[in-house]
Amino acid sequence: MSLDRIEKLKSFLKENPKDCFLNHALALEYIKAEDDVTAKQYFDINMENDPNYIATYYHLGKLLERTGQRDEAVSIYEKGMAVAKKVNDNHTYNELQSAYEDLVY
Repeated sequence: MSLDRIEKLKSFLKENPKDCFLNHALALEYIKAEDDVTAKQYFDINMENDPNYIATYYHLGKLLERTGQRDEAVSIYEKGMAVAKKVNDNHTYNELQSAYEDLVY
């Protein structure tokens, strides 16, 4: 079932490859399919195309944690908190701060 969603999302991305929502959704589908390498590639696309797309920071940080890249996860959470503050998204800021504190303390 997940492969069907992946193929559908990829077809949508052909029309708009910089769509952060589609890239994010595709990354999450790859996580469900246990393909963290490909998931990270789609998160990285979002980071490159729109660093203000704050949903990416939490999920990318969690992926990095899960794959043993602690320092990179800490850095992503810190960057995400700064962006969340900049765009005045307190909910996302709090989520990122909680993930950050769970990892650091």
